[in-house]
Amino acid sequence: MARQHTVPYGSWKSPITSDAIVAGSIRLGELRLGGSDIYWSEGRPTEGGRNAVVRWHDGQVVDVLPEPFNARTRVHEYGGGAFIVCGETLYFSNFSDQRLYRSQAGQPPEPVTPEAPLRYADALLDASRNRLICVLEDHSQPDREPNNAIAAIDLERGGVTILASGNDFYSSPRLSPDESQLAWLTWNHPNMPWDGTELWVADLTDTGEMSQPCKVAGGLEESIGQPLWSPDGILTFVSDRSGWWNLYRWIDDSVQAIVQLEAEFGVPHWVFRMSTYGYESATSIICAYSQDGVQHLARLHSGTGELSPINIPFTQVGGLQVDAKQAIFAAGSPTSASAIARLDLATLEVKILRRVSSLEVDPGYISVPEAIAFPSTNGRTAYAFYYPPTNQDVAAPANEKPPLLVKSHGGPTAATSATLDWRIQYWTSRGVAVLDVNYGGSTGYGRAYREVLKGNWGIVD
Repeated sequence: MARQHTVPYGSWKSPITSDAIVAGSIRLGELRLGGSDIYWSEGRPTEGGRNAVVRWHDGQVVDVLPEPFNARTRVHEYGGGAFIVCGETLYFSNFSDQRLYRSQAGQPPEPVTPEAPLRYADALLDASRNRLICVLEDHSQPDREPNNAIAAIDLERGGVTILASGNDFYSSPRLSPDESQLAWLTWNHPNMPWDGTELWVADLTDTGEMSQPCKVAGGLEESIGQPLWSPDGILTFVSDRSGWWNLYRWIDDSVQAIVQLEAEFGVPHWVFRMSTYGYESATSIICAYSQDGVQHLARLHSGTGELSPINIPFTQVGGLQVDAKQAIFAAGSPTSASAIARLDLATLEVKILRRVSSLEVDPGYISVPEAIAFPSTNGRTAYAFYYPPTNQDVAAPANEKPPLLVKSHGGPTAATSATLDWRIQYWTSRGVAVLDVNYGGSTGYGRAYREVLKGNWGIVD
């Protein structure tokens, strides 16, 4: 190792430049499983920021959505749930006109819905009735707030049938495995989905009409998310009724806890199709959960509640998609930037499929954060990640303290993580310490901590 020179904090030379950070970077989006193939969207700065959809098959990554199509929806403005894969067919919401399109191999995408001031998101295939079920947002009255609904789109004729409406917001339509029942979430102003939502279920007739709708759980002060049917038809969901987003199931017309920990098995619903768990089998759930700002992956037995950690080299897990053989997720760690990872559920072998950045830097320039807690106002505790200045080429002057950059993530209800962020490393490699704060109102520390910011935006944070 070369001899280190003593250089004042803040003036260290670094190989981590702004040009190097920007070059070759993409933004990873939604993940989907399609048989033996894996699909995801990625935002590309070199293509005007459009969201391309790509397919991974046997180690090869190919585009399946040609330019200028852009898989992005504006439902609830933040979007998400912009595409699904059904066999060899891709259905997606196109950003420029917000219409639903069908894309098949060797053919240009064709519209499924007519030109209209309508938006679509969070679709699923109702195969036996040859239709898509999705969230529909109607902007036909520009002087009023858009109408939200759960709707069915006839894939043969393109007609729209409203299945559920009347509330301000809808999300997460989910069909039971035998397509006889539909579950969905709904909520009203002034609530946001992390404040209070309701989970509903209805029977579906052979012709697709809903009957006997009933509320399963939820209310003004219970945040429910991610309804999902098990392979044998048991409805599961995330609820914070205990003060923490834990997993529950609806069985014999009653709600039962699957696991109860002071940990977050859910995330705030800012966009559609956020996912922190999925079924490996009828009784085995692969789930991600957060404790003390660090995420973990585990197997959860839905009947016994037994939680078995899965050892992976990551501290961040997002967008989890699961089938009987594999788990796919966005992953990151203090020494590796975000990437798409595949976990073989038989061997627990991890394979990286795609990285967000091509930038490679010697580990001697990487600052590894320390999770800290510190006293806050009114006797509370706040949380942060502290990044010390790190540069293998230099030493700081003795008895000198570094300048400190305090970073506040966007919010409310967001959270920072310990995943490698080149923007932070830009500073730490130059001799500037960084404190990345999960201030009161952040997610990952339970409902009470999340609600510290409620009614106090711009004050508590």
